[in-house]
Amino acid sequence: MGEKTFTHLTEGGVHMVEVGDKPVVRRTATAMGKIYLKESTVDLIKNNEIKKGNVLTTAQIAAISAVKSTHHTIPLCHALKITGIEVDFNVELDTIEIEVSVRCDGKTGVEMEALTGASVGLLTIWDMVKSVEKDDNGQYPSTRISDIEVVKKEKVGL
Repeated sequence: MGEKTFTHLTEGGVHMVEVGDKPVVRRTATAMGKIYLKESTVDLIKNNEIKKGNVLTTAQIAAISAVKSTHHTIPLCHALKITGIEVDFNVELDTIEIEVSVRCDGKTGVEMEALTGASVGLLTIWDMVKSVEKDDNGQYPSTRISDIEVVKKEKVGL
């Protein structure tokens, strides 16, 4: 087998990949994920009866904030000038799916930003509903986050 090259590893540790010579292009990425909840919890969310407040609005704000702060969370991500963020939810019987779309005009992609937004949005939902999701032993047998993935990535020259 051939020798593998890791772009972030050097003898001295890690480095941020140089993108200075790349052209500026319009870049978009969309990430999705879902959280599984008890049906009764989803009903409380739909009826805006969660004690902490409006779950989906709070998760939407958290996702947007997370997108903008991705480079502070993931060590080797570049700081990007984001031009647009959309956060949407699909509420089903026992799940809530989040979709985060991110756009920028830049030299590197926005996949990590979309993934971070989706992840933090779902974590925010969990945080806001944990009091009604817990069982008698303080555990979360019905609650789980899954299927976080990039579902679309595009780049178009300017």
